[in-house]
Amino acid sequence: MADDTDLFRKVETTKKLYIRTHSPEEAKERAIPHVIKLPAGAAPEYIALKPFEQMAWRVFGRSVSARLKTDQALEDSLTKSHLRIRPEEFTAYVMMSTLITAIACIVAGVVVGFVLLGLMMGVGLIVQILIAVLIAAMPPVLVYVLRKGKPGSAAKKMGKDIDKRLPSAMSFISAMASADVNIDVIFKELARQPIYGGIREEAEWITRDTELLGIDILTAIKKAAQRTPSKKFQDFLQGVITTSTSGGQLKPYFLLKAEEYEKDAKLEMKSRMETLGLLAESFVTVVVAFPLFLVVILAIMAIVGGNAESSTMILYLVVLLMIPLAQFGFIFLIWNSEKESAV
Repeated sequence: MADDTDLFRKVETTKKLYIRTHSPEEAKERAIPHVIKLPAGAAPEYIALKPFEQMAWRVFGRSVSARLKTDQALEDSLTKSHLRIRPEEFTAYVMMSTLITAIACIVAGVVVGFVLLGLMMGVGLIVQILIAVLIAAMPPVLVYVLRKGKPGSAAKKMGKDIDKRLPSAMSFISAMASADVNIDVIFKELARQPIYGGIREEAEWITRDTELLGIDILTAIKKAAQRTPSKKFQDFLQGVITTSTSGGQLKPYFLLKAEEYEKDAKLEMKSRMETLGLLAESFVTVVVAFPLFLVVILAIMAIVGGNAESSTMILYLVVLLMIPLAQFGFIFLIWNSEKESAV
C-alpha cells in the first residue's frame, strides 16, 4: 500500500511539473494524444476526378471494373507517384484518351491518305493505304504507351528528387537527433520544410499515419519504406526500423547515414563534373573544329572541282542547319543534366 501511495505521489508531482513548464493548451493536448487540433475553418479534402476523368469513368467504368483484375504493379506505381486516383479510374482514363486519339487519327488518315494524296496529288493506292494506316495507328499506340507509363515515370522522377535531396535532409535529421528529439517529432518537423521536396511528402504521409490514423511510428515508417520510390530512402527507413527493434540508438545511426550520403553526394558531383568536361571536349570537336574543316574543304572543292552548285548547297546545309542543330543539342543536353542535378 505504501508503494502504491509513493507511486501516486510521483505521478502527481510529474504532472504538476509538466503543467508548470508548459501552457495549459499543450498540457491538455499531451494528456489526450488522440485529439488533433486543426486550424479554424479546416475541412476534409475530397479527391474529385477531373471532368475528362469523370467522362472516361462513366463510359468505361463498368467494363474496366468487370474485366480488369487487381493490377498490383499499377497500384504500386500510382501510390509511389502520389497520384490520387484508383487503378480502375486511371485505366478508364487511358482507354478514353486512346479512343479519342484513334477516332481523330482515323479521320485524319482518311483525309490525308485518300483525299489529299489520292485525289489531289495522284499518289498510288498502295502508298495511300500505307500512309493512312500509319497516321491512324501510330499516334493512338503512342498515346496509350505514354499514358500507361505516366505513373511509372512520375514515380521514377520523384525517386530521383528524393535521392538528390537526401544528403541535406539527413543533415537536418541528424541535427535534430543530436538534440534528443523523438523520431516522430523529427518526421513531423521534416514535413514542414518545403525545401526537401519528395522527402517532405514522404514525411507528411508518416505524420498523417501517426497523428490522424493512430498508427505507431515504426509501423508508419515500415509502410513508408514499402511505398517510397527511392531505393536509398527505403534502405534508410528500413535501417531505422532495424535499429529501433534491435535495441540500438538512432542518434549514431543518423550521424553515420548523414556522413555516408554526404560522401555519395561528393562522388556524384565529381562524376558529374567529369561528364561535363567530356561534353565540353565533344562540343569543341563536333561543333567547332569539324564544321570549320568541313567548310574549308567544301570551299576548296567548289573552287577546284568545278561543281560549285552542289558544293554550295552542302555548304549552306552545314552552316544553316548542321551547326545550329548541333549547338542547340549540346545546350539542351547540358541544361537537362544540370536541371536533374540541381537541388
